[in-house]
Amino acid sequence: MVDVLTESVRFDVATAAIKGGRDYQEDSLVASFPQGQETGFAVLADGMGGHLSGDVASALVMSEVFSRIKLKEMLLDKQITDISGLLYKTATAANHRISQHIEEKPDTYGMGSTLLATVIRGDELYWVSVGDSPLFLFRDGELRQLNQDHSMAPQIDMMVKVGAMDPEVGRDHPDRNTLTSAIAGVDIKKIDCPDAATAIRPGDIIIVASDGLQFLSNDEITAILTKTQDAHSSEISNALLQAIADLDDPDQDNTVFTVIKLGERQQVTQPATKDAASVLVQLRSDLGRNAPFDQAEKNSAEPVVAQPEATPTQSPADVPTKRIIRLVTSQSRSFDTSEVAKQEPTHAEQVKPQGRGSWYRRQRSSND
Repeated sequence: MVDVLTESVRFDVATAAIKGGRDYQEDSLVASFPQGQETGFAVLADGMGGHLSGDVASALVMSEVFSRIKLKEMLLDKQITDISGLLYKTATAANHRISQHIEEKPDTYGMGSTLLATVIRGDELYWVSVGDSPLFLFRDGELRQLNQDHSMAPQIDMMVKVGAMDPEVGRDHPDRNTLTSAIAGVDIKKIDCPDAATAIRPGDIIIVASDGLQFLSNDEITAILTKTQDAHSSEISNALLQAIADLDDPDQDNTVFTVIKLGERQQVTQPATKDAASVLVQLRSDLGRNAPFDQAEKNSAEPVVAQPEATPTQSPADVPTKRIIRLVTSQSRSFDTSEVAKQEPTHAEQVKPQGRGSWYRRQRSSND
């Protein structure tokens, strides 16, 4: 028997997307925060490749990861699955999906995407991150990025800090946005997926974003959140969109983000241990598995590709009327294939970029 003592809005969520100065949208985003649950998740993918199907890459990554988390949603809510393990496996499954697509359509070799997937369960925040899509936490007037930045920007900033590079050179360095890890159907160089959860609390604001949001500085984002922290998530999203529009930057990147405001937890008495155990036994029986869920998942030889369910998300009610509409030469990410161009990408494990030069780059390219 579960008794609800109090009821409140746990998640106030809004999503937003703009194309910016690009000719097409390469970012994909979906959020699922069902009313009445203590769990929710968001998945974001920022495609790279331009004419090499960056938009397709981000859609493949997003849908693969979303479907796998969605299939486990009941287990997440009942706290009987390893979230970190699940998220890590979604990244490798998404990479395998990209590899399959490239095998089927060799002309898309070089496509790829970042990945940022977050899961909130109770007072815990988990994530898996590959690439440079930032995960922000705003608390007590301070903004910090929780996930690792898999680009050359941190190294360049360190060189500036120690005096090895002039600040002006570092700020406009052409390699700042060079990715050191991505989901591209080859070996993933870095996966940021902490085993331990980050503690969160009511009043926190979490932003899951593509790097287009970082056309605004951290100080600018902090100022906006400080001013709007008591407003609804849709108003916060509108304020961020307006600030981007006010920049009027012709090189503005695609930008998508989800704003998650945390309210008080629903005070729910936990079922007895024996009840949780009986649920687990019943679920195993229903699925015909005798091994623990995570072990059974590990023993599965092939990743399963499932279609995501249509999930409603809340979008900002009033999108700023001022938009960036001037189209200029676009910037697109592409995978530097110079060292592996002679290899056929049949499976992820069969293509291994050699040396330190195999990075993923955003490059200026003309759209004919």
